Amino acid sequence: MDFIKEVDQQIGLPESSHLEYKAVLPPSKNIAIEIAALANSEGGFIILGISDKGELVGLTPDQPANSITHKALELLSPQPNVIYQFVHSAGVRLYAIRVNKSSEVVYLEGKIFKRDGPRTFLENPPITSFRSNGYKRLAILNISLEGFKKNATNAKVKVIEHYQSVLKIFDDLGGILYPQGPNITTNNAEGQILTRILYSSYVDNFETYLSDLLYEIFLAIPASLKSQQTVTIEEVLNCSDMQEFIRYWAKEKLAKLQRGSVKGFIEDTDQIRSLKVIEKKEIKEMEDTLQIRHLYAHRNGVVDEKFIRYVGGQFQLNQVHTMAMEEICNRMEYLIEIINKLDSASIKKYRLAISN
Repeated sequence: MDFIKEVDQQIGLPESSHLEYKAVLPPSKNIAIEIAALANSEGGFIILGISDKGELVGLTPDQPANSITHKALELLSPQPNVIYQFVHSAGVRLYAIRVNKSSEVVYLEGKIFKRDGPRTFLENPPITSFRSNGYKRLAILNISLEGFKKNATNAKVKVIEHYQSVLKIFDDLGGILYPQGPNITTNNAEGQILTRILYSSYVDNFETYLSDLLYEIFLAIPASLKSQQTVTIEEVLNCSDMQEFIRYWAKEKLAKLQRGSVKGFIEDTDQIRSLKVIEKKEIKEMEDTLQIRHLYAHRNGVVDEKFIRYVGGQFQLNQVHTMAMEEICNRMEYLIEIINKLDSASIKKYRLAISN
């Protein structure tokens, strides 16, 4: 049967074990998950430009659907047999991918995805256990993070998985990170170094989340990338395709945030500012969190004049900044709250694809 006719027969049907709709163009990993799930089940169709309620939204000509699909297939092993192209229905531009059932298990980063009705699920989720005599808060926070993966963007799932890995390290290395208890800063030299590294890691990944979120927004709505800001020919030519340029530009948006200016980042990034979910008091807390990261990553925790200007006079010049595990977890939970608010608002405003 003709491919376009096959797609026409799917349009209007509810999502099922062999049919998945996406309102917008999602990142390649989201597409890879859906392709793998269909290939590991009975095969089927992924149609982009239709909401999960069956509303024809459509894609714009500047959305790099072919490039995204190519990169999605590169993530899979072995690559299943698929057909994909743009199609039109009722005057709306859509993008359809037909996935054939695979005779072999298709893996995505070692994970096996399958379909259960209209739902895609992970068949072999990792099992993480925490010490029964460890800091109980870590296990509780890990359970909360697992729940936060539901109805989340790929950007959010990615940062949550990193945070869960950090929590596991906190638990495994409690003997040097908080030997006298979570409320007391470790006096172990190696523990202090590792604390700074782990803290910097999860704050860095908060910034990565913002970059990935902007990337998903730009993919979904390419027009939101347009601005009066200039780019050089070299910047454009250094990117192999439009998808790579979008990711590059999303990272460029973070320049002010990486210097500790959360307010400047929000003011210059309409995609985040227009969500109106970050309050003024939260901006100050975010800036303090980022400044501590800068101190840990570049000054080995030694307080300088710039840090004192940002956070106030409770610290002395050349004092070594330290944190107990309880405060480290407090700051992680704070960033998670910001991520949750940004993610929910972005999904609603920009109709971003939800990662399974």
